[in-house]
Amino acid sequence: MPSFDIVVNVNYQEVDNAVNQAQKEIAQRYDFKGSKSKIEWDKKNEITLLGDDDFKLKAVVEILQGKMVKRGISTKNMEFGQVEPANLGCVRQKLTLQAGIPTEKAKQIVKAIKDSGLKVQPQIQDEQVRVTGKKRDDLQDVMGLVRKNDFGLDVQFLNFRD
Repeated sequence: MPSFDIVVNVNYQEVDNAVNQAQKEIAQRYDFKGSKSKIEWDKKNEITLLGDDDFKLKAVVEILQGKMVKRGISTKNMEFGQVEPANLGCVRQKLTLQAGIPTEKAKQIVKAIKDSGLKVQPQIQDEQVRVTGKKRDDLQDVMGLVRKNDFGLDVQFLNFRD
């Protein structure tokens, strides 16, 4: 039976490259001379951005987002936390990378597929949605439906099997 998986993946090597490039740019830019602004990454799903003030923090966020977009990492899969005060008068913001489809979003995707009337069976498996159907065309229609609806995630389609 033909099937495919709807997933949200993060290429951690590209994230690492983007973070390193952003750190280099912050170190070299004139407006960051003598600044405590920096980017810390735990090599998993959380990046901590630090800035001297709100203006510098916003500049750090823009630099990092620009580097990530150039590396093919979607900004849809980034979730920004609240700006909070840090030590020495600095401000801090946490950025979480979305890896896997959260249960709430997966339920929305499954509901949209079922409401479409296509003869396919979507099911949630861990942090992905598997869609099976008899016709390959129906599966391709589901892909188009998921792309068209904005679920707030940059989804990929993997394991397309006949």
